[in-house]
Amino acid sequence: MTRIANRPPDIGFALATDRWTAPFWEAVATHRLTAPRCTTCGHFRMPPTPFCPWCRAQAVDWVDLPGTGRIYSYTIVERATLPGTEGHIPYVPAVVSLDGGCGIRLITNIVDSPIDGIAIGAPVTVVFDPVGEAIVPRFRLSEGQRRT
Repeated sequence: MTRIANRPPDIGFALATDRWTAPFWEAVATHRLTAPRCTTCGHFRMPPTPFCPWCRAQAVDWVDLPGTGRIYSYTIVERATLPGTEGHIPYVPAVVSLDGGCGIRLITNIVDSPIDGIAIGAPVTVVFDPVGEAIVPRFRLSEGQRRT
């Protein structure tokens, strides 16, 4: 029987934004993945921060990304750590290197994918999940990578 990566429990999730992160979440709410790029030196930065870590400038352009990437790191959560979360096991927190973002990475989850197909370097595609009143970007293995 193939085990599939579930969505993590929503317990404790609360979206908090500020002027630097709000454009990211506004784009996600319309099912777009974006990242801030410094208008002075051109470096992308994720997470969005007030100052560019390379040149210390503040101005950014928000660039639409293709919504694809590769798994950089992951773990498989096999045990429920809070009461009521048993139905979410297994779930897969991950770090994804985003295509089009010149090396930036996003902390996320891998969902709707066979556990045995998840691997470092595997190509993934974004999916947008409602979580409470918010939309959250998560990823699944790209077509051709999902073995069932």
